[in-house]
Amino acid sequence: QVQLVESGGGLVQAGDSLRLSCAASGRTFRRYVMGWFRQAPGKEREFVATISLNGDRTAYADSVKGRFTISRDNAKNTVALQMNNLKPEDTAVYYCAADENFTLVVFTTSVHYEYWGQGTQVTVSS
Repeated sequence: QVQLVESGGGLVQAGDSLRLSCAASGRTFRRYVMGWFRQAPGKEREFVATISLNGDRTAYADSVKGRFTISRDNAKNTVALQMNNLKPEDTAVYYCAADENFTLVVFTTSVHYEYWGQGTQVTVSS
């Protein structure tokens, strides 16, 4: 089992950058596929980015491709989401998610993820 805690959210202006971080408990972090999702008010939770066990494979939602970068540090049990050129439509609660796996896969749908953090609010003003 793994526990996830997100941090780094806040209120920024359009065009600014933010770096979200997700800290995971446990000594088997390297066995977890990691993902970021977000949920805006009145909308369903949507996929943002995912990264494989060793970081070699990543995938992004079209809406964030070229602006967001997901990375992980298995030595520190953390996964980060660097968000650049933020837009008002990026406003949402951002969630970190994990799924224990033993292959170099990435998952872009929430049903694959077993563990979730509490979320961190990102608000982008125009």
